[in-house]
Amino acid sequence: MRRRTALLSSGLSAALLVSLAACAPGGTAPADGDCAPSGAASDAVSVEGGFGEVPTIEFDGPLTSEATQRTILEQGEGEAAANGDTVVIEYTVLNGETGAELATTGFTGDNAERFPIDTESVQLVGFSLLLDCATPGTRLAGVIPPAEGFGDAGVPELSLTGTEALVFVIDVVSIVPPPLERAEGESQDAPEGFPTVELAENGAPTITLPGGEPFSEFDLAVLILGDGPVVEDGQTVTVQYTGMNWNTGEIFDSSWERGTPADFPTSGVIQGFRDALVGQTVGSQIIAIIPPDLGYGPSGGTPDGSIGATDTIVFVVDILAAS
Repeated sequence: MRRRTALLSSGLSAALLVSLAACAPGGTAPADGDCAPSGAASDAVSVEGGFGEVPTIEFDGPLTSEATQRTILEQGEGEAAANGDTVVIEYTVLNGETGAELATTGFTGDNAERFPIDTESVQLVGFSLLLDCATPGTRLAGVIPPAEGFGDAGVPELSLTGTEALVFVIDVVSIVPPPLERAEGESQDAPEGFPTVELAENGAPTITLPGGEPFSEFDLAVLILGDGPVVEDGQTVTVQYTGMNWNTGEIFDSSWERGTPADFPTSGVIQGFRDALVGQTVGSQIIAIIPPDLGYGPSGGTPDGSIGATDTIVFVVDILAAS
């Protein structure tokens, strides 16, 4: 069975990506009990093309194994990924029985995916086992049996049954350490006239607006100066944030209230939020005043009416990670 990757339609690829996210030189893996070893099944996957290139994948199916197997095709360098790390990868996955391609990122650099390693997860633990111990620059082939994949249910949207193994070819692009839990660094004073921010014990902010009219121009202050790497345009950030409508005094969104940080690319948010993040350091807490022309004004406000087309908004953001 020979397959060359081609980026699938968004609907088909998304079915597997959602399932994956819901769980969050040839030879053997390192001699560590937590690292998936190579075996007859993973060694049987033939791959043409080096790291970063679209792979041509060939194997004689069906491929089966009792446990997840991993064969290193090209060894990278640097510190190996560990449980709890988030790994940025390019991949193609095939049905281990039929050879049908189920999903691919395309290996163009534009669709690389981020996945957290959780070797104690129940569903798709095999995927974490493939990534655990891998170093950046590594290309590997892996075979995941149903018991360490999607179980008896399979993935009906992709015609994957509960008896068919998954065959992966993965490029490990980079490893992202676990994000901070909250902003860490030296406290800074905001300029006079800014909203004031008080922090709860867990770091959640309470915003108090000053008297007078909302700011009409974009403005920014660093409340806690972190010493991590600088956020670059186009990176994906992990943040905790609270957003308030200055005109109404109402909180319209808060990751703190949801109980979990948010991940998103700086290219996928309103311009004012992007401008507030890019150039800041990981570990910092910022307060950004965003006028309507850099916020939701151009779109006429938000669909739920919580932000009008002429409303100024305030964000307090803890920058926890960037990659």
